[in-house]
Amino acid sequence: MTTPTQTAPLPPLNALLLARALFKHAGSQRAAGALRTRYEAGHLDTAHLQRYNAALGFAADALPVTFYYLVAQRAHMATMLDPAFPFRIAGMIHAGNDITEHCRVDAGRPLVITTSVAIAPPKPSGAIHVVLDTAGEQDGQTRFTCRSDYVAVRGVRAARKDARHQEPVPGAQIASWTVDASAGRAYAAISGDWNPIHLWPWSARLMGLRAPIIHGMHTVARACAALEQDSGARLTAISARFRAPVPLQSEVRLFADPAGSAYTAVCSGRIAVEGAFTVQPP
Repeated sequence: MTTPTQTAPLPPLNALLLARALFKHAGSQRAAGALRTRYEAGHLDTAHLQRYNAALGFAADALPVTFYYLVAQRAHMATMLDPAFPFRIAGMIHAGNDITEHCRVDAGRPLVITTSVAIAPPKPSGAIHVVLDTAGEQDGQTRFTCRSDYVAVRGVRAARKDARHQEPVPGAQIASWTVDASAGRAYAAISGDWNPIHLWPWSARLMGLRAPIIHGMHTVARACAALEQDSGARLTAISARFRAPVPLQSEVRLFADPAGSAYTAVCSGRIAVEGAFTVQPP
């Protein structure tokens, strides 16, 4: 495991790295305390940023807070591929995410990315969550932080009601979009996340899903862009709790509360993603 005093180049997130993740075995023993890594990420790729903005509905010259997740995601994968990480990566579930910009990143200057891994005690159901806290730094100053919550071990599921139409959705609808059949592959090409569950019907079935689903952070990014358009201001923070999958070729409706601090994405009558956001002060 790379220690916080060592800085290694941050590897690209691509199909090769995903293949390593699919076949990584669990560690022989659980590490005591938090695991930590430190990587040199270079500067932001402006051409990559422009492709991201065009695909997800942001202005061409924007630096969306959700774009920072792509850098953090690379650090997450590199960290979890270390032999000291005690779980298999395949089958882990992204349960939640929080991204905050503390100071706008200078796209022309290199970033240093640090990540710590904390393993929570098992829940009563037996489920085990892993939390990865990542910070992007420039000149020793924290520019953004990203906290990702993953379910590493699934617990025993308790009986629960169907989420459709059971809970009121706060606020008014501000946007809607249809997830194209090729959206999973298109977002994978931008994000580097080539998880088979997002690509084709046959690859999703190989991973145990009935149909392919879109990346959770694709929904969050589309929501972020719509929230910025609705508010007329840039977001500096957004959180997400992933409640239900969004299949490809489905419609997503986005709601925002009147106070302008919470959002809900609904798909097929079910809450798919919900969270809070912060608008940049005037």
